[in-house]
Amino acid sequence: MKNNKIDIDRIDLEKMKEKTTDQPGLLPYAHQSGSAIIKPEDKGKITGRAVAAMHSQTDMQMSQIYQQMSLLAEQAKLIQKRIEVSERIYQSSMSFEPLINHVYFLYEKADGTDFLSMVAPEEWGRSKKFIFVAEIKLLADHTWEILREGDSSLEVQQD
Repeated sequence: MKNNKIDIDRIDLEKMKEKTTDQPGLLPYAHQSGSAIIKPEDKGKITGRAVAAMHSQTDMQMSQIYQQMSLLAEQAKLIQKRIEVSERIYQSSMSFEPLINHVYFLYEKADGTDFLSMVAPEEWGRSKKFIFVAEIKLLADHTWEILREGDSSLEVQQD
């Protein structure tokens, strides 16, 4: 067996200093044989995945906001319709005081004027022509909820 001793006098310390570092964690490669393998990453691939994930997330959030806006727009249309019907009812002729949470019926006469009635279109006998406009219920805020809209071709005969 040979004697494999290292001769310290033959080691050039200056050359060794060039090949070592004070901060081995900053090296772009493993500095010991037992260190973890360091592979360079494809930065374009990483950025592409991140951008795709960002677009997916923001598209989902935009879709949710659009659905919420659609719901709010639909609710605004229903409120606007309630306002229009309420104004039309309060301009019509009423021979009674409507009560909250009671159902009434709005009709249009042949001369274009409206009137409010407690009689449903199915309950009228034969008579003058009235156009059934809507079945409505008085709400606590004194607006009217439309329960059923009339068909403009449906005329009620009244004597």
